[in-house]
Amino acid sequence: MSQTLLSSPLQGFTDYKFRNAFNYYFGGIDTFYAPYIRLNGKLVIKNSYQKDIALENNTELEVIPQIITNDADEFLFVSKYVRELGYKELNWNLGCPYPMVTKRGMGSGLISDAKKINTILRKVHNESDILVSMKMRMGYENPEEILDVLPILDTYPLKNIAIHARIGKQLYKGGTNLEAFQKCLDNSKHKMYYNGDITSVEAFHKLQERFPSIDHWMIGRGLIADPFLPSMMKADTKEYPKNRFDIFNEFHDQIYQEYDAALSGPTPIKMKMLGFWEFFSQSFANPQKTYKKIKKANSPKNYQNAVRDIFKEAKNG
Repeated sequence: MSQTLLSSPLQGFTDYKFRNAFNYYFGGIDTFYAPYIRLNGKLVIKNSYQKDIALENNTELEVIPQIITNDADEFLFVSKYVRELGYKELNWNLGCPYPMVTKRGMGSGLISDAKKINTILRKVHNESDILVSMKMRMGYENPEEILDVLPILDTYPLKNIAIHARIGKQLYKGGTNLEAFQKCLDNSKHKMYYNGDITSVEAFHKLQERFPSIDHWMIGRGLIADPFLPSMMKADTKEYPKNRFDIFNEFHDQIYQEYDAALSGPTPIKMKMLGFWEFFSQSFANPQKTYKKIKKANSPKNYQNAVRDIFKEAKNG
């Protein structure tokens, strides 16, 4: 059974600059999900969202746009927008765990409201020809919440349901709940994708053994922490390329230059790259020491020196 690998959308990380560079240097991902479009009650799509899914910025990639909303009119507005661009599918985010989203009854904060989910899906399917797919957690408060929603989802022609095997209030803490994920498989007729803690080839093999019917795997933070992971999963190898840190270094320099050109001033680029290094550092022998070096770099020049030293050490290690 061939395995399809998908890049989970991570707000603030997996935009088109990252996606294109990732695809060029590492490969291994079949489909990228764009970070969610959020409208906040105004039927206007922000420039940054427009840019992110513009076809000219995604020429080499298979990309699926995503929306986060609890409003059918917003859903319809975005579905019309993406259809006009030529996209056939819109993914609905019922997975985001962050309190600023969930408190407004969106993301994983909406899973407990089966009635509202039904109302939105009914309207969207009646008034649009967009193909809808879902990205979900198993609930916000507890993993049983999704079990009330799955029978409703079974009544719609959804493309698939990708489930992150945690609940919202966990954020990313604690382990995944594989028993609860199995219950989802047992209680839905839809095609299911698995998401959560795919951080190594070994972890992937264990999940494959546990869920032999799954052939679509979604990788989120693991793909930023170890960008070689998807291509190694595809090749079924635990061996890194000999020039691993040369490639990683080039990839870093590419995204740094692009973000530096797009962001104004030293502080935004420092914060942007600091976010990435929280994950990147995990690819190095001493993650804490690596991250600390980046954190201490208080100017663009010091940052570049720190990066040069980190990669030099890794290449010689």
